[in-house]
Amino acid sequence: MDQKKAGRFLKELRHEKQMTQEQLAQVFNVSSRSVSRWETGTNLPDISLLVEIADLYDVDVREIIEGERKSEMMDKEVRDVATKMADYANEEKGSLLRKMQIISFVGVLVLLVAIFLQTFHKSLDEINKGILFVSFIALVIMAVLTLYVTGLLEKITKNKRLVKWIKFVTIVGVIAAFWRTIVMTFIVGILLLMVSSAKVEVYDDVSAYNDYMNFSNGAYEKGVDTQWTKWGMDETIWPKEISKEMNVTDFKMVYYNPWDAQYLGYMVVEYSEDAYAEEVKRLKEYESTEYIGYYCVEEEKTYELLAVNADPYQGFIYALTDGKGKIIYGEQIFCNYFMDLEYEKYIPKEYLLDGFNATQESEYYREKRKALEG
Repeated sequence: MDQKKAGRFLKELRHEKQMTQEQLAQVFNVSSRSVSRWETGTNLPDISLLVEIADLYDVDVREIIEGERKSEMMDKEVRDVATKMADYANEEKGSLLRKMQIISFVGVLVLLVAIFLQTFHKSLDEINKGILFVSFIALVIMAVLTLYVTGLLEKITKNKRLVKWIKFVTIVGVIAAFWRTIVMTFIVGILLLMVSSAKVEVYDDVSAYNDYMNFSNGAYEKGVDTQWTKWGMDETIWPKEISKEMNVTDFKMVYYNPWDAQYLGYMVVEYSEDAYAEEVKRLKEYESTEYIGYYCVEEEKTYELLAVNADPYQGFIYALTDGKGKIIYGEQIFCNYFMDLEYEKYIPKEYLLDGFNATQESEYYREKRKALEG
């Protein structure tokens, strides 16, 4: 059987009747797309329609199948057989359609009851929310199926104005139902944009030391929120200024602000003998705070700890010495119990307090987050 040939024949017959595809589709209650597919040979009409089409075009079924006119018409016996086959097919289709309609209506009813019970459940936990969402999607699918098997879907799709209203109501309904998710997605998107656009600022020019510290402009004393205010942490452990007796051999200050400001810095100074003794005395007189256990920090063994200002949330400012005239000033200031910065990329590990771990994989972070969530 040549479907292309049969399709061309159907197209010729329609032209002879001076009918459009849309008009023919209305006659047989099908879509114009179906008519187009018949005439291109993509597929052929159901057998239940062949007899009706043959009657409309005043040809026999055999001519449609073979794609050309015959000199003799199909005899009565063949036509009767085709008619009976068409009737049987229609009965089977009707029976199946009725069963599908019943199943669809029952399915919609069951889903409506399920959604009602879940919505008014006293403890709508995350599992029930997930079930509710799945039930809602299933309801939509079942409703569309019901409209399809009842023939209403095709009528609705032909009404362009109604389709526009359905789209509008659907969009409004989705926004109303999932507005929290939409808002949270928007907020997360903004945060991700902030993180991706934030830059790590690195300063290693010690000549601008006073600009990096709060002492020069009194920002700390005045409580001014500047880039280098550093969450109110006391920076007086660090020298107030760079004097002639100080030989700065290494210096770096890092600032990063994806959503909360983070600071990282260290300075290595070699002092003259007298200046070293004076600075050690000053630092030992500083009222140091407890620090062991914060961010997994252990008792200092690599260097001698001269002074430390530690906070279980904000981090550390401290001074270490090798006992031979060298003092290392360090700071790691942040919040939320972890640093986004890859701090070991910017500060040598030996200049960190022993055991320091401010990553999200640390035991300290896990314990704090667990306590907050509990």
